[in-house]
Amino acid sequence: MAGSAIDADSRNFDEVVIRGSAARPVVVDFWAPWCGPCRSLAPILEKLAAEGAGRWTLVKLNTDDEPEIASRYGIRGIPNVKAFRDGQVVDEFTGALPESQVRAWLARIVPSPAAAAVAQAKARLASKDAVGALAKLDEVHALDPDDEDAMLTRAEALVVLDRAVDAGHVLDALETPQRRRTKPVRDENRLAALRARVKLAASGGDLASLRARAEATGADATARLAYANALAAAGRHDAALATLIALIEADRAYVEDARRAMLTIFEALGQDSDLARQYRRSLAAAVNR
Repeated sequence: MAGSAIDADSRNFDEVVIRGSAARPVVVDFWAPWCGPCRSLAPILEKLAAEGAGRWTLVKLNTDDEPEIASRYGIRGIPNVKAFRDGQVVDEFTGALPESQVRAWLARIVPSPAAAAVAQAKARLASKDAVGALAKLDEVHALDPDDEDAMLTRAEALVVLDRAVDAGHVLDALETPQRRRTKPVRDENRLAALRARVKLAASGGDLASLRARAEATGADATARLAYANALAAAGRHDAALATLIALIEADRAYVEDARRAMLTIFEALGQDSDLARQYRRSLAAAVNR
């Protein structure tokens, strides 16, 4: 067996899997010599274990030799891969997945070496210290320049600091064709929300003057649309959405422009936003009136 994997049987299973998973995640590959998909999956797991450099342990168990252990863990089809932490199964998959999907699965199981520092950066960002968050993320970059969570957090901090162009470059780096082939983005929803925030930031402007134009006697719908976009760029999403609903109700010619603007705000707010849900209903009512 490859040096990146440990062979397990009834004599050492408790030691290497149950007790071993208290120190680091243990991934057990339940396989058999006659299983063709097992032979396809094995080199992928061994390659990723070698890349992991000790952050997780790969264990292989021959189910033909150890039917009792296989039965204990409900193995009905192979290859079956189970992840253990603190002696318990925390996740699993069955079948020979491609490398990209195995990587994505492992990312849920094994924390990146930069995870603690990214958490600190997020805490600083939550406390309105975007500059401090970027400083912490510079430390993360030295540990793992390709960490997705760190890159998305960097983009978020840059948007807060009105550096939308720089944030866009960070997001672009996450989506290069080469990276998508080898390490596809796991959190597509967060990426889409940040893309929308970058787009909104480009619509900024002086709120006072834009408001004056929007509220001037005889002001056209274009001025009100520009003011709504600027409100959204400033993070005043509720006011922006209310302005866009009013625009739809006042000038049907601007329904599509206002709708597109609202959809961008919804994406920036994220799927779990109560505000987005509220205004989605208002948009549907206004459009269908």
